[in-house]
Amino acid sequence: MRVLVVNAGSSSLKLAVLNDHAGKRAEVLHASTIERWEGSDHLEPLRTFLDEAPTADAVGHRVVHGGPRHRASVQVDDDVVAYLESIADLAPLHNPRSVAAIRAVGELLPDLPAVAAFDTSFHATIPDEAATYALPREWNHRYRLRRYGFHGLSHAYAARRAAEVVGRRLEDVRMVSCHLGAGASLCAVAHGRSVDTTMGFTPLAGLVMQTRVGSVDPGLLLWLLEQGHADLATLSQVLEHESGLRGLSNTSGDLRDVLAARDTGDRDAALAFDVFVHRLAREVGAMTASAGGLDVLVFTGGMGENAPELRAAAAERLFHLGVELDAVANRAATDADVSADGADVHTVVVTAREDVEVAREVRRVLESDPG
Repeated sequence: MRVLVVNAGSSSLKLAVLNDHAGKRAEVLHASTIERWEGSDHLEPLRTFLDEAPTADAVGHRVVHGGPRHRASVQVDDDVVAYLESIADLAPLHNPRSVAAIRAVGELLPDLPAVAAFDTSFHATIPDEAATYALPREWNHRYRLRRYGFHGLSHAYAARRAAEVVGRRLEDVRMVSCHLGAGASLCAVAHGRSVDTTMGFTPLAGLVMQTRVGSVDPGLLLWLLEQGHADLATLSQVLEHESGLRGLSNTSGDLRDVLAARDTGDRDAALAFDVFVHRLAREVGAMTASAGGLDVLVFTGGMGENAPELRAAAAERLFHLGVELDAVANRAATDADVSADGADVHTVVVTAREDVEVAREVRRVLESDPG
């Protein structure tokens, strides 16, 4: 099956046609990124891509948030689109763009079946004790408050690929997957399923990120509103765009810039890196507890794949769990086990391939319900 995978970002639109078959690695036939995509009326660059690409049999859309209704990938129809529009406030930077992409591709390819694959779906298996907030039960029920989790497509692919790399069945390993990019989250995987994650109701929670704050004392936020005279709009802007590595280091927040500044003796950049690693190691420990132990530690995403200094620093803090890296392998890793000989835990670096996971979900949905 040839699948057109559509990944709408906050400003760009990633497109790829993959040839996906059961039991085989998906092959990319044609791919491109529209760097400044203006929305559902901006059809010309889409037409250009489709004119150059092989004909697809189906379309798969990456959608960040499926809300409380969609706990698994689903074939797109008018009702699905309307529901995604109704929950735009759950992922205001991402879901509206995904809906715009669904409408645009649907206009150009009206006869192709389309599937929405949600980043939240992989975490639908998290047990209630891990997903439930200690808020009044009336609030939890009325507002459908829970830990939804994100980066699920990346975690799902990374977990399956890491199991292949170490030659184990996914169902037989206890794993912590680290998706470390501009947005960052961890996922505890046991018996092949997500059982816990660091992000929550929104993508703000958990790890320190490039510009996002991660988890913070809610009382501190109340203090800022009441005593620090911060208004809601300012607080939202700071938490999303001016915190994390950027806020701590006074750089762009890109890890490469943080490390470059640290290497010149910049103390703020050095502290930013140490804070990031501390939170990462602490949360790996928490996810290990949720998984019931640790057999495989996986790094993926831009920082996870391309920052050996980060992996080495995290491994030093996780030595007590059995994590130990081979220094040479760690610096040259691509879809590889970088563990030291004799280490109790396999540490694996996996190239992020959300497109492969989306294509897999399209095939699964359409083969189970061709109509």
